[in-house]
Amino acid sequence: MFNKLLYQPILEVLIFIYKYVAFQDLGLAIILLTIFIRTLLLPFFYHGAKEQTKIQRLQPLVKKIQEDHKHDKEKQTQALLDLYKEHRINPFSSILLLIIQLPILIALYRVFLTGLSNTVFGNYNFLGFIDLNQKSFLITILAVLAQYFQGRLMLPKNVIGQKTGADKTNQAMLLYIGPALTLVVLINLPSALGLYWLVSSIFSLGQQIFINKNLEKHGTIIGENKKTA
Repeated sequence: MFNKLLYQPILEVLIFIYKYVAFQDLGLAIILLTIFIRTLLLPFFYHGAKEQTKIQRLQPLVKKIQEDHKHDKEKQTQALLDLYKEHRINPFSSILLLIIQLPILIALYRVFLTGLSNTVFGNYNFLGFIDLNQKSFLITILAVLAQYFQGRLMLPKNVIGQKTGADKTNQAMLLYIGPALTLVVLINLPSALGLYWLVSSIFSLGQQIFINKNLEKHGTIIGENKKTA
């Protein structure tokens, strides 16, 4: 069922793009496939990223609630739910987004890890010099940098109140943990996966810039607009 619904259709779309659109350049075919998939799933990705951004920017208020009600978990939970309701945030939306994305991501990984051995692809090069069946340090580093800048854009420029050293440490961990995991995952995998990850991260980066401008325009950036402070 998984092969019929996801793996095979994605592989066939990649083959079609490779043969008839990408001039038999596998790298270009992967880029176009990634853009196609991200555009198809844009409503889910956009909603999930927007919710996560708003949650990130609510963290000073979340911490204050946790401190104010640290001895009463029931009041703490209710206060947090009220906070999320006030800012129209569903704290469980990221779980739903993960459930939707995970099967597609698994199918993509299978396509890039096993589907590329198919004899249909006679040319495994990208732009004539990057072998997508081999590791590429350049593509891996570019993917890490793209993810880092995306994470940086999710963080608020200002926060309510003074940040303690612990706050700064936690924020730094959140900012670097994603890129670090990206490096660990991609460094020993075929660069076809890294190229997909890079293009997807650049897509997310552009999406995040749009989300930030949209939140700022409507006065919903926590701690950066008097309307919500």
